[in-house]
Amino acid sequence: MQNGTVKWFNADKGFGFITGSDDKDVFVHFSSIKTDGFKSLEEGQKVSYDVEQGYRGPQATNVVPQ
Repeated sequence: MQNGTVKWFNADKGFGFITGSDDKDVFVHFSSIKTDGFKSLEEGQKVSYDVEQGYRGPQATNVVPQ
C-alpha cells in the first residue's frame, strides 16, 4: 500500500488523480474507492492505495480514505 493526497476528483465524472509520496500522479476511478455509500474523494484528502498498470498508465486500486 502507498500513501498519497487527492490532487483533484470530479464526483460528476467519477474520476480524478492522487499524488503519491513520490510526487507522481496516479489516476483514480470511483469504482476503486473502498467506502460505503457514495464513492467520492475531496481535494487534499489523505488516502492509501495500491497501484496497477491500467490501459493508459498507472491506476490506483483499493483506495481507502484516511
